[in-house]
Amino acid sequence: MLLSIVLLIIGLVLLSKGADFFIDGASNLALKFKIPQIIVGLTVVAMGTSAPEAFVSINSALKGVNGVAIGNIIGSNIANIFLILGVTAAICALPIKNNTIKYEIPFVGFITVILLVTGHFFGAVDRIGALVLLVLFGLFFIYLFKASKNNNEFDVEEKQIGIIKILLYITGGLIALVYGSDMTVNSAVDIAHRLNVSDRIIGLTVIAFGTSLPELITCIVAAYKKQTDLAVGNIIGSNIFNILFVLGITGMIQPVEFSKAFYFDSIVAIFAVVLLFIYTFKSKILKRWQGISFLILYFAYLTVLIVK
Repeated sequence: MLLSIVLLIIGLVLLSKGADFFIDGASNLALKFKIPQIIVGLTVVAMGTSAPEAFVSINSALKGVNGVAIGNIIGSNIANIFLILGVTAAICALPIKNNTIKYEIPFVGFITVILLVTGHFFGAVDRIGALVLLVLFGLFFIYLFKASKNNNEFDVEEKQIGIIKILLYITGGLIALVYGSDMTVNSAVDIAHRLNVSDRIIGLTVIAFGTSLPELITCIVAAYKKQTDLAVGNIIGSNIFNILFVLGITGMIQPVEFSKAFYFDSIVAIFAVVLLFIYTFKSKILKRWQGISFLILYFAYLTVLIVK
């Protein structure tokens, strides 16, 4: 048991650091080939931040641990709003860009509903469902490209790194992601079995929190530095990538069973998005008391998971 906990922590650290190294290496490689920064930001950086969720979900699906594969995504999306935005807003009120409120927040609610409906009627994210998610991801990608071309929000800062160091970053990052995901899934499943809890609970809580940890730390630091203008947009973007890109890729590789137990979690994820929209529609700010209410709701959700 203790060994599994240690391996879980090591696995999560490998996922976090692996994603960082992969993003740094791949973005610098792209810049060396004179690929526009806007394209780098939209592809390498955006997808790289979803790498921990992607590797864990794909690894879980291949091993037949569907509770972790789906739970990791839904749990991460709930944690992103209720926990990460809750903590960040409690530190400092978060201004939100108009496009995020008008388009991105409703869109993440829409695709979460699609996920729930797909799971209800088909009982799984199969290859057809995954294809639908990837088509929607393509449309979202086009929207991001057009938005970024206008405001340059997705630019990445160019760093002068040699080609050998770049290749080491990319290779090391991918190795860390592969082994980190494998270690995380295996240890989490072992812990779940020893504690007599379901893979779903582990995926929704421990793994979801672990794969969202980099975003949490980044947002807390941004709040202390008063650099919060993109925090909500980035978190919502991460939720969209998690469902459309991560589950889309996962479902294409290996269909993932969507058990009825996930209905409740999907409804909570939809409620989180709706509440965020209600809070911010008029004011364009996520206030401190609203952030605190998010935290209360998150811990209430965890309590329900534990006592159910």
